[in-house]
Amino acid sequence: MTEPILQAGQKAALLAEALPYIRRFHGKTVVVKYGGNAMTDESLKRGFAHDVVLLKLVGINVVVVHGGGPQIEELLSRVGKKGEFIQGMRVTDSETMDIVEMVLAGKVNKEIVELINHAGGKAVGLTGQDGGLIRASKLMINSTDLPDQLLDIGHVGQIEQVDPDIVYSLLKSGFIPVIAPIGSGNQGETYNINADLVAGKIAEILKAEKLVLMTNTPGVLDRKGQLITGLTAKEVDTLFADGTLSGGMLPKISSALDAAKAGVHSVHIIDGRVPNSLLLEILTAEGVGTMIRSH
Repeated sequence: MTEPILQAGQKAALLAEALPYIRRFHGKTVVVKYGGNAMTDESLKRGFAHDVVLLKLVGINVVVVHGGGPQIEELLSRVGKKGEFIQGMRVTDSETMDIVEMVLAGKVNKEIVELINHAGGKAVGLTGQDGGLIRASKLMINSTDLPDQLLDIGHVGQIEQVDPDIVYSLLKSGFIPVIAPIGSGNQGETYNINADLVAGKIAEILKAEKLVLMTNTPGVLDRKGQLITGLTAKEVDTLFADGTLSGGMLPKISSALDAAKAGVHSVHIIDGRVPNSLLLEILTAEGVGTMIRSH
């Protein structure tokens, strides 16, 4: 069954609805964490690229930070390795780090850049190593079984410092920065950093209007599987404590909360499986997913 064709009046109404949002966000910065099915489904990939280009054309500065979990898993399985996660973070030994760099900085980053350029934008690919963008150090995480014990999960980094000069330069010149979440240590080591955390920190530093985290769920779900459309910091703490939030949602919520507390106007966790979810979130009253605010 084909979708009904929009009548001219409906099209005009949709465009008119977008106008106040275009006016409100013109000249503002939106940081988008691009991940999940939106990165693997061909039509969703093309749709994302077109959405980014449209936002740029109406005067919104878009910065893309991407993950690459499925692509990393695929290459790991080819070399006979199995991905392991602790508290939503990928355990990254030296061999895995080589693969992460190859996939994120090489294959995935360049594919996103090409998609955006093909859709009529001007994208430039970066990692956190370019222009000294992200300085990182080794991340040790607390054991859930032994609270006093720290776990070493390999070449996984925590962000120490972000120098946004290269991003500002690109935005000023009309480019769309596409950033792979790899950072440099003080001794020239490379670190795999969770892409949600990178997106959150960059949104903070750029004083972004919005941080949008694309995922494979409708947003944050309660214990009954119902969508929670709005959350405060206090409510998030409760969901952490009772175990509602766990696994891969932990770094997403943490970065969203930190960004909201640091002054990012609004943070949204949206369903990247919905076509044009980025445009729906930013340019319409519909709003999809969960919005997180600091209070």
